[in-house]
Amino acid sequence: MAKYLMLWTLDKAHIPIDPAERGGGWQLLMDMVKKDMQKGVIKDWGVFPSQGGGYSIMEGSNVEIMQSTEQYVPFVDFKPMPIATAEEALELINSLEG
Repeated sequence: MAKYLMLWTLDKAHIPIDPAERGGGWQLLMDMVKKDMQKGVIKDWGVFPSQGGGYSIMEGSNVEIMQSTEQYVPFVDFKPMPIATAEEALELINSLEG
């Protein structure tokens, strides 16, 4: 199962100027995030205050990750960063030692 740190930013070209509309957009975003957390695809999620972005820890098959992130297009851009576990790091170390 794949695990990713996803750095995300809002696409400001798609963010409404009107504060009430913006608030409605945030509510829709949070509803989708909560749904993905209930499914177990998003393990942790946070926003960087006043920066228009944040992070999530996502876990699942690559297809599940792609399906999840696709629903946020075109409002959110993602920078995926694969995560290796401690066990995988130890496997690498052991392979280097011969």
